[in-house]
Amino acid sequence: MTREKIEGSFVALITPFNKDGSTDFGAFRSLLKFQEDNGTSAVLIMGSTGEVSMLSQKEREAIIAETSRYKTGKMKFFYGCTGNNTQTTIDYVRFARDNGADGAIIAAPAYICGPEADIEEYFLDVADATDLPLGLYNNPPRVKTDLHWDNLLRIFKHPNYVIHKESTTRVGQVAQVLKARADVSVMCCDSPNLGLVVPTMSLGGHGTANMTGNIAPAELTTISKPWTTPDVSVSFRDAYLGLLPMLHYSYSAINPVAIKSLMKAVGLPAGDLRKPLKNLEGEALLKGLRIVKELELDKKYGWSSPELKAI
Repeated sequence: MTREKIEGSFVALITPFNKDGSTDFGAFRSLLKFQEDNGTSAVLIMGSTGEVSMLSQKEREAIIAETSRYKTGKMKFFYGCTGNNTQTTIDYVRFARDNGADGAIIAAPAYICGPEADIEEYFLDVADATDLPLGLYNNPPRVKTDLHWDNLLRIFKHPNYVIHKESTTRVGQVAQVLKARADVSVMCCDSPNLGLVVPTMSLGGHGTANMTGNIAPAELTTISKPWTTPDVSVSFRDAYLGLLPMLHYSYSAINPVAIKSLMKAVGLPAGDLRKPLKNLEGEALLKGLRIVKELELDKKYGWSSPELKAI
């Protein structure tokens, strides 16, 4: 299998819902076009930002089968395929493979808090069961299991792994993976609280696997460009510092509460969060709207919702 590296902005997309709680596929199509038009390299559909843990198996399969039909070839479509055990994850990955996915992102199964050796074997078992390009998401805040770079480098010897997304605070871990020249795209979460974006990109990272791109896709495209020439680092600095208030806002509540609430408020077709999560209201939402106005994202993207007009 040819290991195509993904570079740039890899946006973890929200899942839009209709008022009755069903998946809004028309909104999905619009949001995917919004990303494509603004330079996004790839999207992750049904990651944690996509409220995947609250989707049924039937819903997950329907989202894969339907949204894969929207591909134009300009942007890669990856799907969150983590199940609650090894076989379920394999089943999701195989379904995605058979229904048009460009790749799948998997994390350790949640809640079981598996030991690192067992989770390393899990990632390899999944990779052995498919030829679909895979990404590994090291996300201990959500799943408890935290893989060391030794585990990661052994896993990345498998030819099916093409992406590493890191969501710890360990710059040293990112550096070790990059130093080893593992044949994967090294990407990091865009949370400014983790503090990984600047060091990851400066050390030779390939991009960011981000949530803020849902509302500021062109800005994340700039931040996520690999530093191949000195001028890229300068444009990165300006864009990163300028967008810092929005990056902090995106992670001001458990994802995707803040970002999805703000998307709906500016007029993007996001819908509501799935219960028991609820959309932000009052000052918490107004803070995000004020940031949109201060950064002039409303002018750039043509938003003119009643909520924005009231600011």
